Amino acid sequence: MTEYQAGRYRIGILYEDNHLLISLKPQNMPVQADASGDLDMQSALKGYIKEKYNKPGDVFLALCHRLDRPVGGVMALCRTSKCAERMTKQFASHTVEKTYLCVVKGELNETINPEDYLLKDERGMVRVVSPDTKGAKRASLTAAPIAHADGLTLVKVELHTGRSHQIRVQMAHAGYPLWGDNRYGDGRPGQQIALWAASLALDHPTTKQRMCFDCPPPDMQPWNIWRISINDGIIDVEMNA
Repeated sequence: MTEYQAGRYRIGILYEDNHLLISLKPQNMPVQADASGDLDMQSALKGYIKEKYNKPGDVFLALCHRLDRPVGGVMALCRTSKCAERMTKQFASHTVEKTYLCVVKGELNETINPEDYLLKDERGMVRVVSPDTKGAKRASLTAAPIAHADGLTLVKVELHTGRSHQIRVQMAHAGYPLWGDNRYGDGRPGQQIALWAASLALDHPTTKQRMCFDCPPPDMQPWNIWRISINDGIIDVEMNA
């Protein structure tokens, strides 16, 4: 992995060719420009391409999925409109495999498959509502416990739908709020939400080759309770001494 320094952020570059750019989103960096005016990942990586390849004019770089601002991990961006079209179809058809890791409060001892209906309000808050609520969207995921320590559980999450704040809201509703989540849990000032986009498997938009990209979460609290490694989507965990 190489790194690109963009302002105060270091963006990891896991893979790039003429079609795809697979990057490692830093925590607390917005994916795209928003009202905060802070440097966003899409704009920063446009600068990276422009600088590296000496591109004149505007650089095309499209998002095909997103991560919440406080969440870090593996993301795919598209360097051509054809790639963006094909990758959008892959995400819509759920042929892209996205694996997340999170640390939740409490001891989750068995795999759960919550299915809820979510509604996002004008403040950007998401809550679980009844299925007949106007504007509600179905949300489904699978959460499997990997390891326990200190009243916390390291959990592997696979999304079956892609809803805003889905993992955070559904896990909190199930009774297992994410460590450090000050919006849907009881995170404290200075804590970083323990949610990480750990791996992404997709079909290359032109060669159709299946490709898997992964990266373990940062060596910081509470992840550093365990030694976590990932290889081709396979997660290996040991307790730290």
